[in-house]
Amino acid sequence: MPHINIKYFEQPLTDDQLLKINEGISQVFLSIFECEAGAISIALEPIKATEWNQKVYIPEILNRANLLHKSPNY
Repeated sequence: MPHINIKYFEQPLTDDQLLKINEGISQVFLSIFECEAGAISIALEPIKATEWNQKVYIPEILNRANLLHKSPNY
């Protein structure tokens, strides 16, 4: 705990970008949850832009709006 799942428009990410994502997100969660670094898992899930509405917006943003702590501006 915790597990972080990040969905984003499909695009190639370099090893350096992946490292920055992992280190940055891990640092934030370590400071808040005060857990061991080894307890954090991070998943990156690329989603085609044409599938965003069906796979992300409707099921996770619209239908689970009560769980959002930051909403998109669209």
